[in-house]
Amino acid sequence: MFKVNEYFDGKVTSMAFEEATGSATVGLMAKGEYEFGTDKKEIMHVVSGELVIQLKGEENWTSYKTGEHFNVDGSSSFKLQVPVDTAYRCQYID
Repeated sequence: MFKVNEYFDGKVTSMAFEEATGSATVGLMAKGEYEFGTDKKEIMHVVSGELVIQLKGEENWTSYKTGEHFNVDGSSSFKLQVPVDTAYRCQYID
């Protein structure tokens, strides 16, 4: 079965599933600003929209738009600015 998670008063919703390469989620983020922590390494794919990310320990913000992706180290956190409602896919790497 799928596991559905909601964060930030329902402004971020994800659905977890298993794929051939491991765990993954697909979800939606409403326009806004968020901060996430992660235990595992992640590859975040922007399916539709835009995510502007600041990785832990970095000063610069980087924009990723539809069709682009970025990596997040395990045992870290990252900040997101979401300028428009955005769909994403996140792969978790063991």
